[in-house]
Amino acid sequence: MLNVAALEVRLGRDPELRYTPDGTAVCNLSGANNFRYNGKERTDWFSFVFWNKLAEIVAQYLKKGSRINVSGRLQSRTWEDKDGNTRYVTEIRANDVSFLDPKSGDTVEAKDEIGPVAGEKDDDQIPF
Repeated sequence: MLNVAALEVRLGRDPELRYTPDGTAVCNLSGANNFRYNGKERTDWFSFVFWNKLAEIVAQYLKKGSRINVSGRLQSRTWEDKDGNTRYVTEIRANDVSFLDPKSGDTVEAKDEIGPVAGEKDDDQIPF
């Protein structure tokens, strides 16, 4: 089955980086995109989760208002909040991100552990 999501969004808050008890980095953020339909504008909000080195890169370089292009897969999860209520969320588990407005003016790309990370080049992946 295919489970792929790709979105261009502007961040609505600063990334939240934390670490699991075993030291794995995890970063959550939310972003929105707008579109027009029949003369009306609509804004949709999305939640993202980044893991490992990609989580640390996102937390280091992004802030509220940053524009990014993210791809990953949809996942749903539940948890119990501090008041004992069961909470539900559907989010995008990101595996690729492109920073669309870095200070250098160039697009920067970062991938989860299955690909290059922020500027690394692998000569074996060059097609010529």
